[in-house]
Amino acid sequence: MEIRPNITRSLFFLSIFYGGMVCIAGVLGNKQVSLGPISQIGTWVGVGPLAVEAGIFAFLLLVAVSSAVAELNGPDTARRLVLWGFIPLITSVLLSLLVLALPASPSMEPDRLHAFELMMSGTPRIWLGGIIAYGISQILNVTIFSALKSGGGKMLWLRAAVASMLSQIADTLIFISVAFYGVFPIRELLVGQMLTKVVLSLVLVPPLIYFFVGLGRFLDRRRSL
Repeated sequence: MEIRPNITRSLFFLSIFYGGMVCIAGVLGNKQVSLGPISQIGTWVGVGPLAVEAGIFAFLLLVAVSSAVAELNGPDTARRLVLWGFIPLITSVLLSLLVLALPASPSMEPDRLHAFELMMSGTPRIWLGGIIAYGISQILNVTIFSALKSGGGKMLWLRAAVASMLSQIADTLIFISVAFYGVFPIRELLVGQMLTKVVLSLVLVPPLIYFFVGLGRFLDRRRSL
């Protein structure tokens, strides 16, 4: 008799989605985006108009998904999801390095090749900073989110906002310090990125978690896979 693991539909779906966001975040991070009227918050604290790498939107989805998994399946499962996320993350980095090392086709347009190499290449410190920041910030998010629940916190939106905000501050401190410390002054970059990510965490993460938790509960009304 075949024994099949008891994987809920929500965990199956959210795990696949999580892996995709881990891979695409680094690619999206090559574009800096303005935050419209929110950008002016930066001028109030002397760091100029706020901007953020577009990869933050994928990372905020990672935060929301890992928190939703913790809500639906418990913190241990969410931590395992984060650890398994290292596999697509590191694989995508290695695959990018392999493709960059392979010779381009002579028929490839030089401008297209230059744009590809510019977008996909990164220094070892940037790769390392991204990997370390991902692991620590995501584990921290799950830990804080679950601790607030076990401490009696019932307000999902508040737990989501606090955990996301603190984990994104840690993510920024780790990534920018590892990737750029000693290369150029990083104070304004740190302040601007942390402020931006805190604002986005407060605005975007709570509704995203409600969405993913609601979707997960809808999927789990059916039998397990």
